[in-house]
Amino acid sequence: MVAALFLRAANPAMRSVASPPAKCAGVGRLGLRKVSPLVPRCESLSIPPLNCFSTYAAKWQAESLERTRNIGIIAHIDAGKTTTTERMLYYSGFTRRLGDVDEGSTVTDFLPAERARGITIQSAAVTFHWPPEGSAPPPQEHAPRSASSHTINLIDTPGHADFTFEVMRSLRILDGAVCILDGVAGVEAQTEQVWHQASTYRIPRIVYINKLDRDGAAFGQTVREVATRLEGWPAVCQIPWFEGGDGRFIGVADVINLQGMRWEDGDGKSVKMLSLEQLDSEGSELATELRRARVALVELLSEHDEAMVEKFFDCEEDHLAVPAHDILESLRKCLLEDQGRKIIPVFAGASFRNIGVQPLLDAVVNLLPSPAETRDPVISVGGVKGGLRSFLSGNLTVEQKESAGSAKDKKHKKSSGHAQTKNAIEKLESCALAFKVVNDPKRGVLVYVRVYSGSLDRNSLLYNTHLKVSERAPRLLKMYANDAVEVDSIPEGHIGVVAGLKHARTGDTLVSYASNKATPPEPLDTLELRPIDVPPPVFFASVEPYSLSEEKRLQECLSVLLREDPSLHVTVDEDSGQTLLSGMGELHLEIARDRLINDLKAKASMGRIEIGYRESPLGSSPPTTKFFDKEIAGRKGKAGCTVVVEPIDPDANDTPSNPDALAVHSSDGNQIIILAPGLQTEKARRSGSTDSPLLPAGLDVDTVRASLVNGTIAALARGPQFTFPMHSTRVTLTLDATQHLFGNETTPSALSAAARLSTSTALREIVSTSGTALMEPVMNVIISIDEASLGAVIHDISSSRGGHVLSLDEDIPLPATELSPTGPEDISLPPIDPARVYAPRDPFQSATVDTASISDSATRPRTITARVPLKEMVGYLKHLRSLSAGRGTFVMSVDRFERMSAPRQRAVLAELRGEF
Repeated sequence: MVAALFLRAANPAMRSVASPPAKCAGVGRLGLRKVSPLVPRCESLSIPPLNCFSTYAAKWQAESLERTRNIGIIAHIDAGKTTTTERMLYYSGFTRRLGDVDEGSTVTDFLPAERARGITIQSAAVTFHWPPEGSAPPPQEHAPRSASSHTINLIDTPGHADFTFEVMRSLRILDGAVCILDGVAGVEAQTEQVWHQASTYRIPRIVYINKLDRDGAAFGQTVREVATRLEGWPAVCQIPWFEGGDGRFIGVADVINLQGMRWEDGDGKSVKMLSLEQLDSEGSELATELRRARVALVELLSEHDEAMVEKFFDCEEDHLAVPAHDILESLRKCLLEDQGRKIIPVFAGASFRNIGVQPLLDAVVNLLPSPAETRDPVISVGGVKGGLRSFLSGNLTVEQKESAGSAKDKKHKKSSGHAQTKNAIEKLESCALAFKVVNDPKRGVLVYVRVYSGSLDRNSLLYNTHLKVSERAPRLLKMYANDAVEVDSIPEGHIGVVAGLKHARTGDTLVSYASNKATPPEPLDTLELRPIDVPPPVFFASVEPYSLSEEKRLQECLSVLLREDPSLHVTVDEDSGQTLLSGMGELHLEIARDRLINDLKAKASMGRIEIGYRESPLGSSPPTTKFFDKEIAGRKGKAGCTVVVEPIDPDANDTPSNPDALAVHSSDGNQIIILAPGLQTEKARRSGSTDSPLLPAGLDVDTVRASLVNGTIAALARGPQFTFPMHSTRVTLTLDATQHLFGNETTPSALSAAARLSTSTALREIVSTSGTALMEPVMNVIISIDEASLGAVIHDISSSRGGHVLSLDEDIPLPATELSPTGPEDISLPPIDPARVYAPRDPFQSATVDTASISDSATRPRTITARVPLKEMVGYLKHLRSLSAGRGTFVMSVDRFERMSAPRQRAVLAELRGEF
């Protein structure tokens, strides 16, 4: 970090982005700068400034794990994540000015698309120190962790639902998170989703209720929503301070330290501290509420921590007398153990008004875990699942590959295998997870990694255990949003970037080892950290190059996009030939299009999806016999056959049995039956012979069968009435050797042409009699919503979209949020009673409000399983979000083709002809 700031101070172009190192500049507590020279001074070190760079770089590499925090900022869109991050960077001394989202001057939102839209699209990593180095007082007995400087690796994540995968891959490598809530809107849709995603990875979280300066802000109501929607016990650590009890928001009252903090107007560095006695004299109402909050906090912790009960009795059952240090330790213990019902520490503030950010940073350091205190990372090695630390300590038994042999040999191999595993572990230098890949126009491909073990050094040989390839790490970078500083190594527990890797993708495990061999020894070559699950796509659009000459370039650009963002999918529709790009939503594909055209310079456009319809016969055709008699490539060809076409149900197993059947072939929902009476005797069929005395020279039974099937398939590829491929069609083709074969003139190509001609003629006969009908692809859709939106969504599916609801099952978890149980800790518990949750009264709240009447039945998750036509699902995500207040999600897969009703068929044909 300090090395980065030296580079910034030495480079005039970077001075506006970051301030000098706090160690040399002398930054005061709460980010108040004492001295702020443009050039860092190192007189106290008695070394030249250039050597100061290497000294502090070495110090950064030797940072203790205990003083490191890897945290993320998660929330619904527009809750204030980026604004809060900007304040954190400013008060830590990383930047000299406060960035503004509306002005496009923030550090973490550096992409042009982010600044134009005012939202976060791509997660950004930044490293800073809190408290700023050199500003903390000398450590005292029972001093909180925030009394000494800590390194914070922070990731600002997107809040829009379309970028849920960006949040997921960031959460995968974090040790803790700060969930920011809008004090006016409360717990919103995307907040619930990212909260459940963090629960999947067992990440400790604290809640920061933001925007309490706005009209209508309800801190108490939001606390109760934390209990009912996020399913945890809120531990209120701060309560808002409104001037006069119901005036403007001026500060917070600290429940842990029993003091008030009032922010003066300005940049938020000037904070007035008031004790409980001073609060009594200034405003007795706030002091009374602060005492109530302290009693509620101690009581809540006593229910989950026996040590707090003992402290309570040691203090003669006085809630106010319990030391702040013991409350912090109890909060931290409950947060990290995650046993039973989760404790959720809650803090208050207004980041845009520069209120409450410094205490939030203290809470990050005091409550959230260091990399050494997190759960043992889950790995898979040698087919055995376990923990990385267990494997490195030798406690995880890994079975070696064994060949057949005696029991004595197997015993010897087992003991030698254990010794081999021990030697391999000793050679392991580092183990890291690649969680993000970015194609930077200046620096090339950047692979973001989290190091879980050892130290990843520059020029080390990295082995990709998933792709089974090795490549060098020529450059290592420490990222500061869009800026980067080159380093020699990335220590354990830290987040960094490897530049120059050609093969690494999101979710790959990279290991380095002390050996010159390209492949590490067993079982290191199979070591894989828990991968990142990619959610299924829910939004589709076609991508078309401007010309055929641009098609190759388009495919190269799409491969770059897929490597950066695995939640994008590219498929080619077999019917229309369209290249389909699918993702998590409309905005997601819009950003992908901008990247494709503006950044990667692909000459292509995005358009609507063409639905691949099918035709199906409504009746049977009479037996139709046709002969092919033409020259093919200078050789005369002549053959014939008889065809009967009829409709079938592809799901019904009603294939007629016939001893003369030469072949029964099923393809794309159609069935082809080849009958050839007497062509092959029963004896020849049993012996497997393909010769037949009825066939001319040069032909055998297999050749005849393949030619007839290929010709029939070619005819079924184009329907007689609407030119769509045929579906649910049975073609019975009869070949009479005495009438349809003509000696040497009958060739395989002539047989194939005769089958195609006869089938096409039979299909045209159906048009003149019973006709054909259109069929459309129907999707199996699983929609996850809450109880309040159930009726509106079912009505929309059944009436507006022509779908059929198959079942309602409220026990199925939301597929997009990965809420599947993963262990005994996921045992469902009864809902929290809001009446038992402490929450201070909101300024506009009536004193007679009965919180026990608040029910969470409307938030109960429900799952709808339905069958809906694909045409109606194109663009459905946006409509579903409007029906469910943004909380609805869905996944779908192709189920079958179904015949359209007559009115629907007329509407589709009118749209295809452009008759609107």
